[in-house]
Amino acid sequence: MSDKYKIYDNDKAYFVTLTAVGWIDVFTRVNHKLKIAESLKYCQKHKGLTIFGWCLMSNHLHMIARADGKFSLSEILRDFKKFTAKAIIKQIEEEPESRREWILEIFKSKGKNLKRIKNYKFWQDGNQAKIIVSNDFFFEKLEYIHNNPVKELIVEKPEDYWFSSARNYAELDSLLEIVQESGKLITY
Repeated sequence: MSDKYKIYDNDKAYFVTLTAVGWIDVFTRVNHKLKIAESLKYCQKHKGLTIFGWCLMSNHLHMIARADGKFSLSEILRDFKKFTAKAIIKQIEEEPESRREWILEIFKSKGKNLKRIKNYKFWQDGNQAKIIVSNDFFFEKLEYIHNNPVKELIVEKPEDYWFSSARNYAELDSLLEIVQESGKLITY
C-alpha cells in the first residue's frame, strides 16, 4: 500500500474521505445519516477529534480534521469506521429498508475473502488522507466539501444541507460543533 495517503503527523489537520464499499448509496436514510453525525460527536467528546469541516454525502464522508488528545487520527477513524459499520448494518437489518437484501449481499461479498472481516465489509480501506499544508489548501478543500451537495443538486445553497459544516460557517443551527479558527488549524 502506498504511503501517499497515510496519516503520519498527528499534530496536523488532514482532509479525509471515508467511502462505503462499492460506492453504495447507503447514507440516503435519515437514521443512517444521524448515526454518522452522532458517532462523530462521540469522537469529538471522548476521543479528541477536532473537526474543521465535514459533509456527509450518499456514499462517502468528507472531513477536515485533526486529533487533539491521547488518540491518533488514524486510531479515531479506525474506531469510528468499526463502530458505524456495525451500527448501520444493524439498522439495515432491523429497521424498514427496501434495499436490505441487496445491500447486505454486497457488504457480505466484499468481506467474504478477508480474514479480519466476520460478516460484512462496510467501509473501503483507507481514508484518502491529505495533509493540510496551507490556508489556501484548507479553504480549497472546505469549499469543495461544502459545495458537494450543491453540485449533486441536493440543495441550492451549501448552508441548506443539514449534514455539513456549511451551516456552522453560515452561523445556522447545526448537527456538530466545529472549529472555525484557521489560525489554530495549521501548524507547519
